[in-house]
Amino acid sequence: MRALLLIICLLGSGFAFGATGEVKLDRANIDLRDAVSIQRGAKVFVNYCLNCHAASYMRYNRLTDLGLSEQQILDNLISSDAKIGETMTVAMREEDAKNWFGVAPPDLSVIARSRGADWLYTYLRSFYRDESTVTGWNNPVFPNAAMPHVLWRLQGIQRLHVVEGGDHGQPHSELVLETPGTMSAQAYDEMVRDLVAYLTYMAEPVSVQRARVGVVVLLFLGLMIVMTWLLKREYWKDVH
Repeated sequence: MRALLLIICLLGSGFAFGATGEVKLDRANIDLRDAVSIQRGAKVFVNYCLNCHAASYMRYNRLTDLGLSEQQILDNLISSDAKIGETMTVAMREEDAKNWFGVAPPDLSVIARSRGADWLYTYLRSFYRDESTVTGWNNPVFPNAAMPHVLWRLQGIQRLHVVEGGDHGQPHSELVLETPGTMSAQAYDEMVRDLVAYLTYMAEPVSVQRARVGVVVLLFLGLMIVMTWLLKREYWKDVH
């Protein structure tokens, strides 16, 4: 009984915490079977993320699984002297990164498994201008993050506005686009979705294959159960 009461209390405290103002995450709605979307996301990653963030568990030639040839990878996704079989590393030293940003940018190899696709999708669309921070940017999904908004020219500049008389008469905050970027809001969201699709793929490149194998295994086991039941009935028909 005590254990049951403890579990109920813990669950209750979790629901209370979740209702106190956590940021509502938007659905990323990515499709890991869409190789073209992941290819576009890979290009965004190498152009905007790979300058600071490494992906030391991901090799360039692994992208051939998405239908790209090695020459296409060399021409479109490698701008340094890296070889096709090398991992996605950065030239920036960790000591320099700490001096410039206060903390070294994390490796993004498995960030999608750590944070989740919805978190990344919401985070990359929620930067707003905040002159009180070192970088001049802030984010309600990850307040006071050391990362600046590297995609601001594409998205534009957002501001965080407090709106009175929201739900239950309580004021709430919302992001308002103050200065448009070079991309429309819909185009920017699609680009971020492609980037998140690539980050999710990179965290587990064999996830789609594993799902397919799992379906085949379940079908095989289901067939074996039927055959085993029929065989058992044949063996025991004279007894019953």
